[in-house]
Amino acid sequence: MSFLLQILFALFISLLGGLYLLGAFRRRRSGEPPLDKGPLPWLGHVLEFRRDTAKFLERMRKKHGDIFTVQLGGFYFTFLTDPLSFGSVVKEARAKLDFSEFAKHLVKRVFGYSHLEDDHKLIQASSNKHLMGDGLVEITQGMMNNLQNLMLHNIGPGNDDDRPWQEDGLFAYCYNIVFRAGYLALFGNEVAKTSESVDKAKEVDRKESNELYYEFRKYDQLFPKLAYGVLGPSEKMEAERLKKLFWKVLAVEKVNTKENISSWIFESQQLRAERGMHEYMLDRYMFLLLWASQGNTGPASFWLLLFLMKHPEAMKAVKSEVDEVLHETGQKVKRGGLLINLTRDMLLKTPVLDSAVDESLRMTAAPVLTRAVMEDMSLKMDNGREYKIRKGDRVSLFPYTAVQMDPEVHPDPHTFKYNRFLTPDGRKKTEFYKGGKKIKYYNMPWGAGVSMCPGRFFAINELKQFVFLMLTYFDFELKNPDEEIPDIDVRRWGFGTMQPTRDIPFRYRLRF
Repeated sequence: MSFLLQILFALFISLLGGLYLLGAFRRRRSGEPPLDKGPLPWLGHVLEFRRDTAKFLERMRKKHGDIFTVQLGGFYFTFLTDPLSFGSVVKEARAKLDFSEFAKHLVKRVFGYSHLEDDHKLIQASSNKHLMGDGLVEITQGMMNNLQNLMLHNIGPGNDDDRPWQEDGLFAYCYNIVFRAGYLALFGNEVAKTSESVDKAKEVDRKESNELYYEFRKYDQLFPKLAYGVLGPSEKMEAERLKKLFWKVLAVEKVNTKENISSWIFESQQLRAERGMHEYMLDRYMFLLLWASQGNTGPASFWLLLFLMKHPEAMKAVKSEVDEVLHETGQKVKRGGLLINLTRDMLLKTPVLDSAVDESLRMTAAPVLTRAVMEDMSLKMDNGREYKIRKGDRVSLFPYTAVQMDPEVHPDPHTFKYNRFLTPDGRKKTEFYKGGKKIKYYNMPWGAGVSMCPGRFFAINELKQFVFLMLTYFDFELKNPDEEIPDIDVRRWGFGTMQPTRDIPFRYRLRF
């Protein structure tokens, strides 16, 4: 009998341990935010959260206020929805709130990459050196050269009669061109000697980058489920196939056979190799860099071009600025003439286009910014209240609903206003208010603080270069001028720039 009691006691203890791990015994302590564990043990609210993050968080905000803790897949996330209080998260030391601790688990699952101990320092230093300031000159030129190859390779002598219209989906076209040009600018071009001539090498670049894009799109469509770990059996097999393909295509040994490899990519390889990283892991890191650099700019270019096409006054203002920048540099576009050279310095003289980019991103970029709580701590709200946060939890911000679409901060937030981020005298507008108080974090498509996207300046240049060339070299229009702007795909909340639920047919042709 005593032996049986021991077995029953052991089962009881195991049951209690299991319930503890599932979060069944967690209770709100004095001074903590409101706690909402959800309907399911361990899973909590994760199904509703995945279904529509924005809708779920808005429901929680209305129920609990500007700060609350919810259970999502075994973790407790405290969401802060008051933008005036964002500084308490953004400015907190990494010893208390660490972005990299959370990110390393995600990139391991999604890309198969395991971080080095000081990876965040390497990324920041290399990005600051090559993707900002003067370091942008080289990579901006590389982007321009590859955009010209992909968009303008069939320019030749002729007349107005041989300028046929071409038709495509706007999303498919934008994503294809921007992704491929960015990939080639970063990872290098086919060596002319290998292909016997420069023209043949450019043709190889066009062909191989196009094939890579279609494989990337397959992976991109699986990405949300992969990040949440909810792929079905066949989807898991496809994701593994695609991972292996990209590890092979982007292998360090293969990339180093190219020419015009960006200094950012080359140095990223070199620094990790010097720290003893195995080459197979370097190959996985290259895949991570490809997705991080090109997974959002293509969709962002679609939204920007679509908003301009649907708002003629915006298109006119941006086109006028583009023409003025070209005129100031003495460049003129004509059939049979030299291709324009759009430099980093020219891109610094486009405040109207900058505002249009910011406005487009405000309406379509929706990252979830998450930090791991490294020790018990307190968060202080703008109203003076403090809330205790437990070690091992997560703290998150979702700026899209909290500030970017807040009508008090941005009046009429669902309407594209190309000059929303311009002052009356044409300078960049940085003063926005809520409750009579100035907000520091009024638009956060790139995140904020130590986790702010280090490649944002290159990404913005990619967008601007693409739109600049489209406005300069092409006539283009929607096949149906009355086509409504599509809804965003709510399954992708939290992963950067949103994607549309459907594509928009358009047509384009060379102007000259």
